Amino acid sequence: MNEDQLEGKWKQVRGQFKQKYGEVTDDDTTYSEGKFDEMLGRLQEKTGKTKEELKDEIDKM
Repeated sequence: MNEDQLEGKWKQVRGQFKQKYGEVTDDDTTYSEGKFDEMLGRLQEKTGKTKEELKDEIDKM
């Protein structure tokens, strides 16, 4: 999965949550997006893999 596909998937999920839970705001989803980026950074540091390698691995799960 490339960066554009991952971003598109995230936008879909974010939109679905906002539809299902009206009280979810852009601030909430932006916070979660930041946490995902933080998690990827930590995984890169610990595993020595690239962000793309990690995204591919996540996609296969």
